[in-house]
Amino acid sequence: MFRTDVHGTVTFTVKANGTFTTSVSKGPAPTTTKAVPVTPLPSSNVTYANCAAVRAAGAAPIRVGQPGYSRMLDRDGDGVACE
Repeated sequence: MFRTDVHGTVTFTVKANGTFTTSVSKGPAPTTTKAVPVTPLPSSNVTYANCAAVRAAGAAPIRVGQPGYSRMLDRDGDGVACE
């Protein structure tokens, strides 16, 4: 069994008689990374009057978190509207 991560590798060797040995090897030196600016996603203000409008737009079904989802369009409350 072994574990590897940024700090190194730990190796366990189990012998037939049940004893084991361990060895440790150090990993690479830590590196720094440059921060990358994050561009926010455009807000979505999509709304539909009813499920017929959702289907006409080709957006059915709409799940919770997707643009246009509304509890009003989710008749059975399962998180999927206009199914």
